Amino acid sequence: MNNINLNKKILEQQQYRFAGNSAVKVCNWCKQALRGWGECYKHKFYGIPSWRCVQMSPWLGCDNSCIHCWRPIELDMTKMINKKKIEKPIEIIEKCIEAQNKLLTGFGGHLKVNKKRFLESKKPSHFAISLIGEPTLYPHIGELVSELRKQGKTSFIVSNGLHPEIIKKLEKKNQLPTQLYVSLNSSNKEDYKVWHNPKIKDSWEKYNETLELLNKLTKKGKRTVLRMTLVRDKNMSDKNIREFSELIKKSGVLFVEVKSYMSIGYSRARLGYETMPQMKEIRDFSRKLAKATGYRILDEHIASRIVLLGKAGSKAKMKIKSSEI
Repeated sequence: MNNINLNKKILEQQQYRFAGNSAVKVCNWCKQALRGWGECYKHKFYGIPSWRCVQMSPWLGCDNSCIHCWRPIELDMTKMINKKKIEKPIEIIEKCIEAQNKLLTGFGGHLKVNKKRFLESKKPSHFAISLIGEPTLYPHIGELVSELRKQGKTSFIVSNGLHPEIIKKLEKKNQLPTQLYVSLNSSNKEDYKVWHNPKIKDSWEKYNETLELLNKLTKKGKRTVLRMTLVRDKNMSDKNIREFSELIKKSGVLFVEVKSYMSIGYSRARLGYETMPQMKEIRDFSRKLAKATGYRILDEHIASRIVLLGKAGSKAKMKIKSSEI
């Protein structure tokens, strides 16, 4: 068995499913919501139904190798990409929904599962494009967003921010997702190189170009978010707060998610459990960051150890249309 097939087998054992160069994996919160045991922070903050959410990625490769990533960056996912056969958006959507439904089949007979939610889960209403890799590297990312919109589905894209030219293209063609995320984990150029291990030149400069672009998008009424992952003794100092606040001001985003690193998946080999901040630490950091930026604390999700900050007057909750079952 070659390395590519071995990598794929390892991931399939972890409940990943593949549609060519795309991947889907049922989020634990989707399962929790079906059992009636709680919903994810996307549900609490923004109104996204956890049981109708598909966690996926249209592209397996990434140009960063972040130390906190729970994804299998050690397996070199780029080798699994077949550039000769790039799937069309509608094909990716259909295959991801099909794979997720198969993975959830057993929940239909579970006595503790909410039957109404189980039926609704068969017709997902939201795509969280953030599972593996960098979604803006998928050549048809704009068309994917447009197809999801055409089908009445919302979409969140989480990007590393290294491809501002793609984001510009998405805006120009009216193909921005419902909510655009950019990860914010390092507060200065030196830390950025160590934390993200970028594979492209001028990565810090490109990242900052994206922050400036987010500012323009926010002023045009687009929903923009910076997602922060905090690691104890790595990026939580007062110096980090000062530097982070300047980057946030530069971006002008609508929301900032301040989240604790979770020692899960492959990240456990890089960062230990002792580096996971407690909820109290996240709250304390968030209060200091809010004071430094002028943002307000809007909400929190204790189980995920996350606090949501927002600009004055911002409202996180969205009106989600429920498609027919």
